[in-house]
Amino acid sequence: MGIGYWIIIGGLGLISMLVSSKLKSKFKHYSKVHLRNGMSGAEIARKMLHDNGITDVEVISTPGMLTDHYNPAKKTVNLSEGVYNQRNAAAAAVAAHECGHAVQHAKGYEWLQLRSKLVPVVSVASGMSTWVIFGGLVLGAASGLGYTVAVIGLIMFGMGTLFSFVTLPVEYDASNRALAWLKNRNIVTPEEYNGAEDSLKWAARTYVVAAIGSLATLLYFALQVFGGRD
Repeated sequence: MGIGYWIIIGGLGLISMLVSSKLKSKFKHYSKVHLRNGMSGAEIARKMLHDNGITDVEVISTPGMLTDHYNPAKKTVNLSEGVYNQRNAAAAAVAAHECGHAVQHAKGYEWLQLRSKLVPVVSVASGMSTWVIFGGLVLGAASGLGYTVAVIGLIMFGMGTLFSFVTLPVEYDASNRALAWLKNRNIVTPEEYNGAEDSLKWAARTYVVAAIGSLATLLYFALQVFGGRD
């Protein structure tokens, strides 16, 4: 791989690190904005599920920081230690966001359904794609076998890139559902709402950076493969 590849990877890695650092900083800041209603993240999650008529999803605690996620297979809203028991704007935002995914699941939101279908494919392809592309380039992208192997690798990597972009509407929609519920149900004050909105905005940006990074890397690989053809 040429120096261009390492410049792209290094630049994207730096941007990703800066956005991730900013997200942690925002989460820490809004963790100090305590909710007037005194509700914990777990209580907010359970109320949002109840208000949306969802009775078959369990809210549980999971270890770590910013490890929150919704598991559609097990139907669990998994809240990290910094969210489950905490009573602040950041916890409210994250808890409601994860419940937003549960609402998407219950309503058959098409982008979530597409992402779920891509999960098994991407879980296999993403870990191997780069090595397959490298293997094809080593064999010689201009040769028949090397070119075929490299293209297969590109397709595998492309599935991961597609997954990254499909994730964007899923995440933004979950945040929009969360914020609308927090506001319409008067769960938070205007100040608390602003904190929740800002927290989710920065969380979404991590997905945007990941998607752009994946696309940039895919395009670079494509240039290497197809540019090597006479």
